[in-house]
Amino acid sequence: MKNPDIIIIKPGSQKQIYGQLSSFDLTAIEPPLWGAIIAGFLRENHFKVELIDAEAENLSYKDIAIIVRDLNPLLAVVMVSGSNPSASTMNMTGAGQIVRLIKDESQEIATALAGLHPSALPQQTMEEEQIDFLIQGEGFQTFPGLITSLKDGLQKFDIPGLWYRDGDQILSNDTAMIMKNLDFIPQPAWDMLPMDKYRAHNWHCFDDLDTRQSYAVLYTSLGCPFRCSFCCINSFFGQNTIRYRSIDNVITELDFLVNNYGVTHIKIIDEMFALNEKRVVELCDKIIERDYGLNIWAYARVNTVTQPMLAKMKEAGINWLAYGFESGSKRVIEDTSKGYKFERVMDVVKMTYDHDIHICSNFIFGLPEDDYDSMNETLSLMQEINAEWSNIYSAMAYPGSNLYDTAIDNNWPLPDSWQNYSQYSFDALPLPSRYLSGPQVLEFRDYAFDTYYKNPRYLNMIKNKFGVDTMDHIKQMASHKLKRKYI
Repeated sequence: MKNPDIIIIKPGSQKQIYGQLSSFDLTAIEPPLWGAIIAGFLRENHFKVELIDAEAENLSYKDIAIIVRDLNPLLAVVMVSGSNPSASTMNMTGAGQIVRLIKDESQEIATALAGLHPSALPQQTMEEEQIDFLIQGEGFQTFPGLITSLKDGLQKFDIPGLWYRDGDQILSNDTAMIMKNLDFIPQPAWDMLPMDKYRAHNWHCFDDLDTRQSYAVLYTSLGCPFRCSFCCINSFFGQNTIRYRSIDNVITELDFLVNNYGVTHIKIIDEMFALNEKRVVELCDKIIERDYGLNIWAYARVNTVTQPMLAKMKEAGINWLAYGFESGSKRVIEDTSKGYKFERVMDVVKMTYDHDIHICSNFIFGLPEDDYDSMNETLSLMQEINAEWSNIYSAMAYPGSNLYDTAIDNNWPLPDSWQNYSQYSFDALPLPSRYLSGPQVLEFRDYAFDTYYKNPRYLNMIKNKFGVDTMDHIKQMASHKLKRKYI
């Protein structure tokens, strides 16, 4: 489409984010859901929209800039939001390069950044990046107002949620209101995306690693009511709350994805899916009625999951639940405001396994109260749970989190570039704890990864559940030792 009102861009940053692992196919290629949501919303409101997924299309930053120049939109916006909260900040390096290259190709095209990181640090982002505008928050008010103002040739922008320039001044308006009724948001613009190019995480398909497509991600709610100190998700929404789509609205989109794109693997991207038992059971019943045979994963929480939820989720095809256990130390957990009873962990693990649901466990090394003893407790808990998959992270102070504010207030060392917030980059530098340096944390994290994935007990469990091919796949994955600058 020539001369669209807006082009929405997902930056392609696999190599920057995953380093050596980007060439190994364990990583997922996920559709840019928030970009597709905004594209669908703007199209429904009669704006001309183009959506570019540079990652899926394997486009370089220069390729993107040339495409944007040739299409000549009023506004080119890079959406700096990934499929989890930590995926925004590490994409900022690529996002900044894209907007600079667009300006090199055509000064007349207005540029903007949107997403979680820009929303968390709007003033700093405006100062650091060569952009005309920044959209803070969801954008449902801001995008239409900005496009209309650009069409009308206005120079002053009284638009909620918008940051902009007036000469050398950086100006901002009131915060935009959040969309309270999510059913007013049209379906994402799936037809604008290369749906045949997306693939699920390797662990999501341990039953059959050769069939990781077709794949999609799906929101049933936005936001989270909890206040974990290391999480930044609500800086995008501006409120510490959760909003739900209606069950029928979710099912309509699910039907569309299955019937039009043959989707078989789905990630429910909600930060807090397993929260409301009545709602989870009702949604699962609707999925069960359709008998699609889906392979789904979703996030759960130690202090909210229940037996009725688990039974219905398994019947609906939710074969994996991701739990944020975070630490094996009660002292460390209590310091993070995680809000669950530490003693309940193994009961929830048993309950989940009893319903034949696989676990993706999430652990963080280097939280503020961590020392070597507590990190060894975490490694011991990881091995006791023996989850089929474990995400093993170092603590990073992501902008928008309380941990970031604490790090700034205490002058704790932070990575020297946004790209180095990636867990897997050569220059990754975790946050120091009160007792350990960042390099000490990183070294232990990498040791814990090796220990976990090379443990004969773990590998034997994988072989018994999924077969020799999956066990060999994990052995290959664990053989990729990351190169680190600081260790």
